[in-house]
Amino acid sequence: MENVHLVPEEEEDDLYTGYNDYNPTFDSEDLHNDVGFQQAVRTSHGRRPPMTAKYPGTAIGGRPIGTAYGSRIPVGTAMGRPMTGAVQDGAARPMTAVRAAGYSSSIARGSVFDPLGQAKGPAPPLERQNEDTPEEKIKILEKKVNDLIEESCLAHARGDLQLSLEKAKEAGRKERALVRQREQTGTADHINLDLTYSVLFNLANQYANNDMYTEALNTYQVIVKNKMFNNAGRLKVNMANIYFKQKNYTKAIKFYRMALDQISNAHNAMRIKIMQNIGVVFIHMGQYSDAITSFEYIMSESPNIKTGFNLILCYYAIGDRERMKKAFQKLICVPLDIDDEDKYIPANDDSHANMVIEAIKNDKLHQMERERKALAEKYIMTSAKLIAPAIESSFAAGFDWCVDMVKGSQYVELANDLEINKAITYLRQRDFKQAVETLKMFEKKDSRVKSAAATNLSFLYFLEKDYDQADRYAELAMSADRYNPAALINKGNTVFVKEDYEKAAEFYKEALRNDSSCTEALYNLGLTYKRLGRLEEALDCFLKLHAILRNSAQVMYQLANLYEMLEDPHQAIEWLMQLTSVTPTDAQVLAKLGDLYDNEGDKSQAFQYYYESYRYFPSNISVIEWLGAYYIDTQFCEKAIQYFERATLIQPTQVKWQLMVASCYRRSGNYQKALETYKDIHRKFPENVECLRFLVRLCTDMGLKEVQDYATKLKKVEKMKEIREQRVRSGRESSARGRREGSAGSGSSSSPINTPPLRASVSRSEAKYSPVLQQGRDSGQSNHGTSAKGERLSVKLKTLPGSNEPYEASTQQEIDASYVDPLGPQMQRPKTAARKRTEEDEFADEELGDDLLPE
Repeated sequence: MENVHLVPEEEEDDLYTGYNDYNPTFDSEDLHNDVGFQQAVRTSHGRRPPMTAKYPGTAIGGRPIGTAYGSRIPVGTAMGRPMTGAVQDGAARPMTAVRAAGYSSSIARGSVFDPLGQAKGPAPPLERQNEDTPEEKIKILEKKVNDLIEESCLAHARGDLQLSLEKAKEAGRKERALVRQREQTGTADHINLDLTYSVLFNLANQYANNDMYTEALNTYQVIVKNKMFNNAGRLKVNMANIYFKQKNYTKAIKFYRMALDQISNAHNAMRIKIMQNIGVVFIHMGQYSDAITSFEYIMSESPNIKTGFNLILCYYAIGDRERMKKAFQKLICVPLDIDDEDKYIPANDDSHANMVIEAIKNDKLHQMERERKALAEKYIMTSAKLIAPAIESSFAAGFDWCVDMVKGSQYVELANDLEINKAITYLRQRDFKQAVETLKMFEKKDSRVKSAAATNLSFLYFLEKDYDQADRYAELAMSADRYNPAALINKGNTVFVKEDYEKAAEFYKEALRNDSSCTEALYNLGLTYKRLGRLEEALDCFLKLHAILRNSAQVMYQLANLYEMLEDPHQAIEWLMQLTSVTPTDAQVLAKLGDLYDNEGDKSQAFQYYYESYRYFPSNISVIEWLGAYYIDTQFCEKAIQYFERATLIQPTQVKWQLMVASCYRRSGNYQKALETYKDIHRKFPENVECLRFLVRLCTDMGLKEVQDYATKLKKVEKMKEIREQRVRSGRESSARGRREGSAGSGSSSSPINTPPLRASVSRSEAKYSPVLQQGRDSGQSNHGTSAKGERLSVKLKTLPGSNEPYEASTQQEIDASYVDPLGPQMQRPKTAARKRTEEDEFADEELGDDLLPE
């Protein structure tokens, strides 16, 4: 306390006094009245007469400066402050203190004021760098190498693998030239190892991308063996990946383990990924126990969805039920580390917050979260469908256990999907009753599940031809979710089978408006336009569909058929040729090509395609008939015999094929064989007039005794035939007379006339299969004996000669040897495919709706 000095109260003063005092020297408002200032402005500032003072002044005038100790020191005024050019004794000196600001006492009067020296002109240009020095050449070469590496990576990102490899090789060449240049200049100690590593690593990657695995492994070996590269051991993972692609699993595991040994525990994520690869390799080798060891370690340290799914697969492979259940429980407990969807729902009227939510609703992060969640749901659904039949005594009990487990997890919404998959499993086991009962349980669930279940029920009833129930459940699916394209398609199909094509087209169009990529709706719309006779619009639909489904055989066939209906055979042939590249063994397509070439008059091409069709499907009567007629026309009757004999095997009750066989023997001059064939035909068909006529002729020419017996039989048969025809004529006349009398008697009656219903122009079989995508091809013309217009085939065979004609008649009458469709000319027979198609094959799986399709 002895060092503390206190100020007396009477001397206490404010420390900030005096700062508000005003010095008139700095009054700028009266400068225009200041004679001295005006004189200084008009003359040079440097030549102003110096002013002297007795003692130096300060800028605060005569105010005393106070301190904390109370001392006061008087100072001089501003007018008494000495100037820069004056000293205390009055001796003058030059004004050098302001020379740096551009002032000088030696400047002549009238010179321009230029403190920044701008009057001297622009600065001289920079000196050009000398590029001939070795160091500059090395820098330029290094830049070229870096540019080549970057170009190689960009080319790979564009998918141009060949260019990326070329750029990587060029970068390698320039980098070696750079090293040699440094060695020549004596700067080998300054070699850029990072650049060398980048060049070699990029080159090895590009070799691997171009499937040049040997070169890639050699390049990786160069990097790994060089001790100057830090952490090069990690590249053994890349080498192991290459061995895995080469299916050299033993070496792949060896290199994975070597890489694992060189990676510290600090990089746990990398170690987990390598162990996952080791487990996958063990699965490919069939060593499920070793794979289980790797996957169990990963699930205990850092569980993820893929590893959990692979672990379930391994347990399923070894048939361990209990561990399958435990692995499934672990799988559904794996955290996804994604935000809840409620985060993206606006919760208040804050416009700013709503704008932020709208901005992040579909950003890259949210897309990645949705993809991760979809992948997890896919693995869980696949695992449940896989283990459900294996973990319990029945698949139904297994599905029930999986559903219970899922309901208690974060994937509770998948429980309904599992129930629908349970119904699908019933369908695959042909247990339609249980499938329907399972699906009917969803009628009281939420709209999304109800719509999916109703869509599937509509499809099931449609398969069973219960169109009323199919229509009812299609309506239910539409009321639950009007934007469900599968429901709209099923509704359109139920309307289609009722032949209300305009209304069906409206439903298909609405399905396309809801989902522009719905190929089933587009296909069915094309079929509907085809039935309506709007061929151009149907062609437009199928051309759009072909742009989406480039290799769809059904779409190509429809396009060929439409061009044929539009009388453009060349385009039809072109589309059928494209179709043969997709399905080269389809006998119906080959037969259709033969028919088109035959109509064009190209018999050789027609024979080629008909023969190929016969080779793949030797039971098509129309093809057999055409080939037999072709050989008869070309005077190779012996070759025609084998085709008519096969037709006899296919249709043994048709006498015409056996007659054609006998006729071929007769035409080829083998009369004995022809006689035996005719006798055999007579035993099977004793009332056939043509056979008896030829027997009489042959026996007469060959001088056989049986001629009289056959002649007697021929007369009896002809007489019976006349009597039968006479009875038929009399019956027709009596019925016609009765109809005339009946119409005359009821002419004045007001009761309506009961007329039979008109037969549909489309067979039931065709109406069933046409409205769906993967159906049997809806051909405009039938290849089984009748054309689309109900006409007979154009193939004509020479008639057998009459009883009074020689064997080779000069006037060639013709008979129609085609097969007559028993349904009549107004009905189209469904096209028989070269391979048998089941009812499930005819219907598109997509018609079940997205929820019915198993993964």
